[in-house]
Amino acid sequence: MPLPSTGDRPPGSGARLGLGLAAVGRPAYITLGRDTDLGADRSPTVLEARTHALLDAAADLGIDYVDAARSYGRAEEFLGSWLRRSGASPFVASKWGYRYTGNWRSDAAQHEVKDHSAAAFERQWAETRELLGSWIRLYQVHSLTVDSPLWDDRPLLRRLAELRAEGVEVGFSTSGPAQADAVRRGLEVTVDGVALFTSVQTTWNLLERSAADALAEASAAGVRVVVKEALANGRLTVAESPATTELHRLARAAGVGVDALALAAALAQPWCDVVLSGAVTVPQLIGNTAALDMDLDPAVDATHLVQPESAADYWAGRSRLPWS
Repeated sequence: MPLPSTGDRPPGSGARLGLGLAAVGRPAYITLGRDTDLGADRSPTVLEARTHALLDAAADLGIDYVDAARSYGRAEEFLGSWLRRSGASPFVASKWGYRYTGNWRSDAAQHEVKDHSAAAFERQWAETRELLGSWIRLYQVHSLTVDSPLWDDRPLLRRLAELRAEGVEVGFSTSGPAQADAVRRGLEVTVDGVALFTSVQTTWNLLERSAADALAEASAAGVRVVVKEALANGRLTVAESPATTELHRLARAAGVGVDALALAAALAQPWCDVVLSGAVTVPQLIGNTAALDMDLDPAVDATHLVQPESAADYWAGRSRLPWS
């Protein structure tokens, strides 16, 4: 089923799974357990084949939303080559505002650099358009925070409005402990009296729920809400911890993966439209889709089993996750 356009999700239709390419477009990322999942050979050829296999599986599973970014190494390139080969036409979203600097090394001192300038937008939009052509449906500011210079750059905001007038939706993603503030500020941005952003992509998971109220406001305003990092970069799934013991116990009792429970919790949020899977293997992606069949009644609702962390603690912990 095609993803509804902004704000026209039928009542009660529920959220959909999408596929995010952050963990397969470059040799290093902060997902726990990735060493086991990917193995040692992470050459561009191998990761392109892996990306294609995931996209093939996603298409077979009815997953029709794909998310990439300029900073995800060669993710846009891998996605573009698959689109040309497969003839598929999913809803394709990408992002600008970070530049990949890892030079295809897992041990790089720096993997990406943030730049929300007008020059960065023009350069990266040209690169994205070259790789994804007419498939690109949504272009997002990557990790827009309350201190970004973009908020006060009226020429850049007007340029983004021009992009939207050309038929490409404009959105933003958020990161950090002040996500809710960034979401609310994004809802206020207008150009010529018209709200600029029609989609927001935000971290929400059982450990980090601080943006929930702001995301409900975004949904009420007709903005598409996309959840990223629903598995907390593997913290919820890779190994039991005191915070996740009951979650793992329930998963075993229900005969499903912990990933399915955690994703189902995000899918069940009334303000949510899309939840991104960050799977790096086809079996993981198939396991993720079990979340779509779960009816989270009180007996299996995972939200009461995990104590959320404060936003400050969560993001401090995330910043310490190793790139591997």
